[in-house]
Formats: sequence, C-alpha cells, structure tokens
Amino acid sequence: MSALDGTVRRAVVRISAPGGGYDRTGVRFWGSGFFIAPGWVLTCAHVVGNGGGDVLGGATAIDVTDAWDRTTEGRVALAVPFPDDPDVPPRPWGLPDLALVEVADADDAECLWLSDRSAIVPAPVSLHGWSEETGELALRFGLGTASGGDGRDGAAMLLRGEIPVAGCSGGPVVDTGRGAVIGVGKGRGRDTAGLAVPITALRRIANERSGRDRLHSVIRAHDRHHLRRYRTVGTGGSWTGLQQALRPAPADGFTPVLRTHLFARLAELTPPATPGEVMLLVEAAKRRVIQDPYQPGVEHDPRTWREGVGLLYDLRDGGDRTGRAKDGGPDRDLELEAVLLYAARVAAAVSRLGRAGDTAPLRELSTWLAGQAEPLPDVIREDIHRILHGGADDPAGPREPAPPGAVELRKPERRDVEPGAPGAAEARARADVIVEIDQCLYGDRYPWRVKLLLEDGVVTPLRADEVGVPRALLKETLREPVAEALLQGDVGEYLAAVHVMLPRELFDEPLDAWQLAPPGACREHLPAEAQAGIDPHTMPLGQRRVVVVRDRRRRDRPATPEWRRRWRGTDRGPLTAVPLRREAPAKGHDGPGRESGHQAYGRLSEAADTAVPVYCGEVAAGAGATAMDAALAAGHAVVIWRRCATGHADCAEFHRQVSRLVDEAKTAEGLHRLIRSLRIRCADPADSDPEALWARSIALLFDSPLHPPLPDTPLYAPGARPDGMP
Repeated sequence: MSALDGTVRRAVVRISAPGGGYDRTGVRFWGSGFFIAPGWVLTCAHVVGNGGGDVLGGATAIDVTDAWDRTTEGRVALAVPFPDDPDVPPRPWGLPDLALVEVADADDAECLWLSDRSAIVPAPVSLHGWSEETGELALRFGLGTASGGDGRDGAAMLLRGEIPVAGCSGGPVVDTGRGAVIGVGKGRGRDTAGLAVPITALRRIANERSGRDRLHSVIRAHDRHHLRRYRTVGTGGSWTGLQQALRPAPADGFTPVLRTHLFARLAELTPPATPGEVMLLVEAAKRRVIQDPYQPGVEHDPRTWREGVGLLYDLRDGGDRTGRAKDGGPDRDLELEAVLLYAARVAAAVSRLGRAGDTAPLRELSTWLAGQAEPLPDVIREDIHRILHGGADDPAGPREPAPPGAVELRKPERRDVEPGAPGAAEARARADVIVEIDQCLYGDRYPWRVKLLLEDGVVTPLRADEVGVPRALLKETLREPVAEALLQGDVGEYLAAVHVMLPRELFDEPLDAWQLAPPGACREHLPAEAQAGIDPHTMPLGQRRVVVVRDRRRRDRPATPEWRRRWRGTDRGPLTAVPLRREAPAKGHDGPGRESGHQAYGRLSEAADTAVPVYCGEVAAGAGATAMDAALAAGHAVVIWRRCATGHADCAEFHRQVSRLVDEAKTAEGLHRLIRSLRIRCADPADSDPEALWARSIALLFDSPLHPPLPDTPLYAPGARPDGMP
C-alpha cells in the first residue's frame, strides 16, 4: 500500500446508528465517510438517510468511528437532495446524494485534499471504505479508473476495475495521479461498473444561501488545515508533500507548495457570490497570458476562488504538458503566470467590496503575490502590481516595514490593496442569457435551449431539450436552467439580461413575470417575520433585470439590409413612435377598419429608421400578428406592445404614453431602465401606481442582428423549412 493510500485510510470513518460505533458486528453499521476539514465529514445522503427524519434534520446524533476505533458524536448539517418524506427514504437516492456531518471533538482528524479541478475525469483512482462484505467489518481498498460524469450535467461518475462493495458508499474516490479526492462512492451500477458522485457536485449545495455559507466555511477550514499541516510537518507527512512527489518533472512553476499557500490565503477572503464572478476573472487571466481571444468551449460553475485556479491548470494549448511555452517561444510558465494574475484580480475584486474583515487578508495576499511574482517576466509582474495598487495615490510610494526580527531576502509589498475603479472587464456582467424556443416539431412540444451570450458575441450552450415540452410546461421546465445560467452571467452589481428567442405564436408569453423560485423559497431558514417583504431572488424577472423578446424565425438566415439599417437607427436615435396597426390609436385593438398586412408593410417600410412600432394589444394571433409580421419583414428591430388585450379600453392613452416613453429613452438602449421601472410601479395588484397602470403587461421586442452574429449560410435538410418559410 502506498503512502497516499495509507494517508487516505486514516481519514476514512464508518458511520453507524446511535450507539453502534463500538459494535464490530456491523448490525448498526450504515456506511462510510471521510474527513474533509477538522470537524467535518463528507458522506452520501443515503447513508445517513437510514436514520430517518430525525437524523437527516440533525435532531438525533449518529456515531462516527475513525481508523483507530475512536467513536464520537456527529450530526447531519446538510443533505442534498432532502427527501420529500425523510422517514421514508427514496430508493435509489437522487443525485447529488451528498451529506455533511459535523463531528464533535475532531480537531486533530486527518483530512483529505479535495480536488479544485472542474475537469476531473478520466483518472486512475483508488476506492476506500468500510465493509463487512467478507464477514468482518473492516476497511477495504481497491484500484480502478474513473470516467463519465464530471458533475456539469448532474451525471454520476463511472468506476471501472475494483468496484465499491456494500458499506463503501460515502467513502472517498482518490485520483492517484494527482493526489486529490475527486468523488464520493455511491454504489454499484450496471454490469461491472461502480458509481460515484463527482466532488464537483458539492457546488449544488451552494444553490441556496444557507448551503453556500456552509460550503464556504467548510472549504475555508479545509484550506486552513492543509497549510497548517504543511507548516507543522513539512512535505514528509502532508498532502502537499504527497502531491509534490506525484508531480512530474520539472518540479518548479505552480507547485503544490505554492497552491497550499495560495488556497489558504484565498480562503480568508469574502467568497464569490456567483460562478460568473469567478469565470470573469479566469477568462481575463487566460486572455492575458495566451494573447488571443479566449473561447471557453465548456462552461463550468465554480463556487469558490480556489476552483478558479483549477481552471487555469490546462493552459496546454499554448505550451507543453508542464504549462511552459512550446519550443521556439520564450521560457515562460504560462500556468504560474495565469494563476498569479488571477489571484491579483481576485484581490482587486474583493477589495472593491470595501469590507473591513478583508483588509488584513488582502494585505497578506498582496505581500505573498509580490514575492511570488519576482521571477516572472517584467510585463506580467507589472500587470500584477497595477491590478493590486493601480488606484493608490502613489503606487510606487513607501511600503510598510518588515516586522521586527524578520529577515527579508526581497522586499515584499506590505501595503493595502488599492485597485482603483474597475476596468471595462470588471464593470459589466460576464454574459447575458439566451433562451431559445423553437417552433413545434413534435406535435405540441417546443424544443428549447439555454445559452450564455459572452463578450464579442461568443455563444456557449448550457442546457437543451431537442424534443421539447408542451407550452404549459415551458415556465416550470426552464426555471432551473435559466436560474443556473443567470448565476454564470451575474457579476456583483451587474446583472445578466435575458434574451428570449421565440416563435411568433409565443410572443405574448408573460416572460417578464416568470419567477425562478416561489415567494419565500429562499427564506425558509429565516423567522416568519423576516420572510415577508420584497426578495430580489424570487421577484419576477422583469422587475429586476432586462427581459426582452427576440424573433426566432429570422435568426435562421443572414440579416436583411432593412433589419441592419433599422437597428443602427434605433441604436443611434432619437426614437419616435409609430402605430403598429394604423387604426389602433383611434379605434382600439379590436376596432373596425383593420389595415391589411400588405398595407401595414408598405407604411412601416416608409417609417423612419428610428421609428418604434407601438401597439396596445396582443401580437401572437389575429390582426396584431399580421401587423407584427409586417413590421419584422420591414426590418424593425424594436417594437413595444401590450401582451394582454383584455380588460382595458385605453388604446389611445397607451399609444400616447409610449410615445412619451420613447422620446425620453432617446435610444433603444435607453428603453430598458424605463420599462423595468414601469413593471415595478404596476406590480402590486392591490396598490399599483395609478400613473403606470397603462403599462401593465408591457412587452419589448429588442432584436439586434449583430449580437450574437447571425449565420452567413444557413443549412437545411431537404424539404420544407421547420418554421414554414420558403
């Protein structure tokens, strides 16, 4: 057995019913787990689910027994997913099937190193856990290969080789090539495969505020522990030393020692609120190092600063497998450069929050970064200095002296992080969200896709269902994918917009009124009085962020000259209003004398490029749909209408008010703030602003032909186009 496997065994525990810790017969034995931080054991939810609701809820303690047969009390702090009826556990337990157990008097426990990588498979692995498969309750060990799911799509990881046996559920799956836990054993799969939960599935815990706080506190304890352990015993008895021994030559660059130091420092900072905050800084570091536009390819959802570092290990396209530049280029360690640039950007982002508790950790991180940046090329070292101190009155001014008795081999910058105002890279959302819904292809089912619209028009797919769902299920089906995408796009105070590309019969769907969680869903852990009031996480989408309709049909072909010209006109302004249906302002949306489609097309084609068609009724069917088709054929990119045609007789007022609205907005971009304000003002059914009632159910078509870019040459299978166009 290797030193790695021996170290793992010391961290694996058996989990038993209350009073069963000292019972070696296995009668009350439930499964395995392992320490990931002092006082914290990770296991499978189905293991502790054997105890029913009282155990899952933390009311009843369980027995946790370590490798030395010492039994202590543990309580479940978190289990995901939590079953509908905890006293009747589901079989099988759904993914991610993870539980955190808080263990008393375990400050000296051996703790395993959790992988910070997002791409964790394929990998050679060792499996560990307690089992009575051979008749005796004892630790078991096996070797295999992990492949398959890596947590991005919620799939389990497949294990080949020596697969888990009964009782090993909840034990660690260790990458023996890198020396890190990449999964939690779940059980047997089909045939000769075992199943494990990818360690990246821990991110699912962070989908709610209470879980996010818990995850960050555990990861902070994990990273503190490993730095303390390294400082105490060095490389001889620490995970840092084990990883150093596994590292291929050359052994310089971003070493396990540097990683241990950096992660402990990052753990002291205020954690990121969304994955988008991490990804924005990762992408900026990669672009700077590889000197080319960065195409992410696959989306990840890191929830901690350390996971951002894990996304920088694979800068191999511009270098060899060590991360160095290929032959013929300068002798540069791209990985180390990117990691230190990223860490500096993290420090700058946290500094801008202005929280007093971050001042000392930021100063410590800044000092450490200055020392590690000394060997780097001048241009990278200067970049790091500018990121950290570019906002100081005198960036090259005097530094804080070294502590008494300290010996300085170089002069680290002991000073506060003062990054200055955020640059263009930081002062924006990372991405907008595209929701694409196709025309029905299979009976009444609408295929859908959720994507990210990144800078420079790059589109990254996230989730999709090409078979689709009925119209009545679209809202419920899209709730979780859209919520996940928004977390990828939001950065601090900058919120992602939602662009919904629809077939025209769905233009009147109340998209801006969709809620990603029911009221109170994010406040269950709060007292009843604290659950009342306005919650930004559960309010309708259109009251918090930009929500616009876009036309799915015309995105299948290159943009027409009219569409491009009119988009430039509305982008430039000043805007003017023109009726979508000529007779509507005077006669109402259901009045006589309806304009034909060709008449509407001719009139709207003659309208100025800055004109915005306006209509007081629905546009998904009837005369409104005819007029909308005409407006889109004439190239109009911005249209305002009211998606509910019943319950009002104020068409004249609606047209008059929208005319004032576009005058005030001046440009297409200026409409967003004004329309969002109107939605908020008429949101309360009991006490809406009477001055804004005309804007109830207001909708906006905001359809750029430039962003994202349209296809140059569409491809279609033989036969009719799916949208019915010739």
